[in-house]
Amino acid sequence: MHRTYSMRTSRLPTASQVENPPPPLSSTKTNRWLGKGGFGHAFRKNAAGAFGPDLARKLSQLVKMEKNVMRSMEMVARERMETAQQLSIWGENCDEDVSDVTDKLGVLLYEIGELEDMYVDRYDQYRVTIKSIRNIEASVQPSRDRKQKITDEIAKLKYKDPNSPRIVVLEQELVRAEAESLVAEAQLSNITREKLKSAFQYQFDALREHSEKVAVIAGYGKHLLDLIDDNPVTPGETRHAYDGYDASKAIIQDCEEALTNWVSSKAVVKSSLSTRSRTLSQRHRDNVAKRTEGVDLSEQDQPLQGDRDSWVPADQHPSYEDGDGASTIDVETRGREEEREPVGA
Repeated sequence: MHRTYSMRTSRLPTASQVENPPPPLSSTKTNRWLGKGGFGHAFRKNAAGAFGPDLARKLSQLVKMEKNVMRSMEMVARERMETAQQLSIWGENCDEDVSDVTDKLGVLLYEIGELEDMYVDRYDQYRVTIKSIRNIEASVQPSRDRKQKITDEIAKLKYKDPNSPRIVVLEQELVRAEAESLVAEAQLSNITREKLKSAFQYQFDALREHSEKVAVIAGYGKHLLDLIDDNPVTPGETRHAYDGYDASKAIIQDCEEALTNWVSSKAVVKSSLSTRSRTLSQRHRDNVAKRTEGVDLSEQDQPLQGDRDSWVPADQHPSYEDGDGASTIDVETRGREEEREPVGA
């Protein structure tokens, strides 16, 4: 800012940036050939789902809509910084306490605008990762189309010329097309899950950092408000001289230190699951792990106990039946139960 102190004077990397280096500049901040207005927003949203492979159209529309969200956040960040400067400019002609506090509040609001601008860059990581899923979907579409085309040709030939030799050739091509499609579909399934988790990890990590830092700024902003003497005065009465310059500067420095030293491991807000949610989630993870490991069949076929001398001939086995079909064990234990006479017979 333009007066006493501003945390924008030093731009050393924060602890969070050292732990998690900032991403490159957002792609939405460059190549704005459609402009910044509503026309570009509407065109991107409506045109995204009208072109490209059918499989990728819905995700294409999501990617373009997310670009609109990022452009809106950029505008909010820019206007936030402009209003912060205007607040400080307005306060110059006010009383000393109001002038000093509004200047420092402008510093904090300007910092929020800077955080929102950096949040856009991290948000773009999420959008680009989602975009990679769309690209995989688009690459899978041709294999689906080829398999469907061959299937349609076979059905048409069987209807017009059931004895055509081309049916055999097409069926062989269909087998190869189905094999290629299976590989492509499996890759799509695997990559979709991997990229989806990565994408929202980027978004939620960025949102968590941004929200916690904004909360920190809001807390120090309320401390600044305590420096304003809002006790009413009677006409002609003079307020006491303002002596809070050092205090306001110290509050801004404390805020800067808190933002500089913030890391995700020291986040104040923690999301804790209920016992039921934790149990169900753990049960699901255990089931997934079991399906991944497979079924252990090693205990089903146990080797013979002892050496080969423990083998017993069939005619010496307790349940051995002789040639007449009679068992050597007690017949009463294996025979049928005698039919009971009906009641009242």
